[in-house]
Amino acid sequence: MGSPLSPAIANIYMDDFETKALETADLKPKCWFRYVDDIFVIWPHGLQDLDVFLSHLNGFNNSIQFTMEIETNNSLPFLDLLITRNNDNNFNYCVYRKPTHTNRYLNANSHHHPTQLNSVMETLIVRSLRLTEKQNQNYELNTLKTILQQNGYKLHQINNIIRKNLRHKNSEKNNVNDDRKLSILPYLKGVTDKIARKFPKNEFRVVFKPFKTLSQFIRTPKDTIPGESQGV
Repeated sequence: MGSPLSPAIANIYMDDFETKALETADLKPKCWFRYVDDIFVIWPHGLQDLDVFLSHLNGFNNSIQFTMEIETNNSLPFLDLLITRNNDNNFNYCVYRKPTHTNRYLNANSHHHPTQLNSVMETLIVRSLRLTEKQNQNYELNTLKTILQQNGYKLHQINNIIRKNLRHKNSEKNNVNDDRKLSILPYLKGVTDKIARKFPKNEFRVVFKPFKTLSQFIRTPKDTIPGESQGV
């Protein structure tokens, strides 16, 4: 934890782990899709043999222990998706939110630049459009409208971003390298906006950061050790 190499090393280990585990299993899953340490499996051999397979996985390394969640009412959450199995054994997809999810996002009244507030709406809308099948799209977008309005965003702003992304959903975006110089400014409403307009748009790409962050107001509860320095 904490090292930039940690995710890569963990992924290399899990790749070796799953190769050995699947090769030595008496019965194998029909499919095995892993993202880091979350795995989606289709198991065609019955629940009793599934328990045997889970014990097989947990017998390789006492420090690597798997838990299992089985579909309920033909549905199973995996990462950000809720996957539902139809009667014809095809799958439907929609956005999954945990029961503990609070629907709290950056409030529209927060002291942030409008581009940052718009990016909150755009990120959630694009995510919903990408993860939700067409037949579930209206329900998901209506749910998202309610959530965003609870966080202070205006309905007309939400609808504008939805329309824009629906128009461009099937169009190909051009990947153009932006060679402009990057300028990062602390955002102060009414001041930074005017400063940013002074930068030539064809030479500078201006982005904004919060003027103050929570960490600047809250002190660490840990006492510093005199003479201690990083790496010593």
